[in-house]
Amino acid sequence: MNCALIVAAGQGTRMGPGVDKLWLEVAGRPVIAHTWQRFNDAPDVAEIILVVRAGMQPHFAMLAAKYHFQKPFRLVVGGAERQDSVWNGLAALAPAAEIVAIQDGARPCTDGALIAATIQAARETGAAVAAQPVADTLKESADGQLISRTVDRSKLWSVQTPQTFRVAVIRRAIAAARAQKLVLTDDTAACELIGQPVRLVPAAAPNPKVTVPADLPLVASLLEKF
Repeated sequence: MNCALIVAAGQGTRMGPGVDKLWLEVAGRPVIAHTWQRFNDAPDVAEIILVVRAGMQPHFAMLAAKYHFQKPFRLVVGGAERQDSVWNGLAALAPAAEIVAIQDGARPCTDGALIAATIQAARETGAAVAAQPVADTLKESADGQLISRTVDRSKLWSVQTPQTFRVAVIRRAIAAARAQKLVLTDDTAACELIGQPVRLVPAAAPNPKVTVPADLPLVASLLEKF
């Protein structure tokens, strides 16, 4: 059984004070509704876990009703850090869950082909992540003002979500991080901690995350294609 775990418990502070980016309307719906739709429509996903802030459960339930999301879902309260939210979501997975695709709630343009590809890669390798090769020239700066050196980009990838795993693998990886009191913002970093190989799955289509207001026009234009 394949499941999705959508992390939707963050504050999104880079959008500005008092702004919850997940509920900003873009292309006629809140950002989180688009993200949910992608996994509701994914034939490879049987169940969806949404990790939300305490008190927001009624809002998500109303969202499901408004947009007629038919796939079974469960709402789980998040934790202090992202990895705590993921941990809570993993605890809520059905016993039959074998593969889990972990998705940022603010990444609404992920297409079905990419979801399916990460699921297949995780089934084969144990862990997989949507990613794109770094295209920009990268510079390192020791003081934040002057360039120290040019970084070789030939082996660098920018990772996205979904980050998809065999359930037993990601539980073991995050448990190891928690035991060492590490705070990780990326689930594949927990796999690196335990020596678990992670397959890179190239994202053929743009798959941006809504982080700052300037991201919204691009996201709106991409969502018009769905």
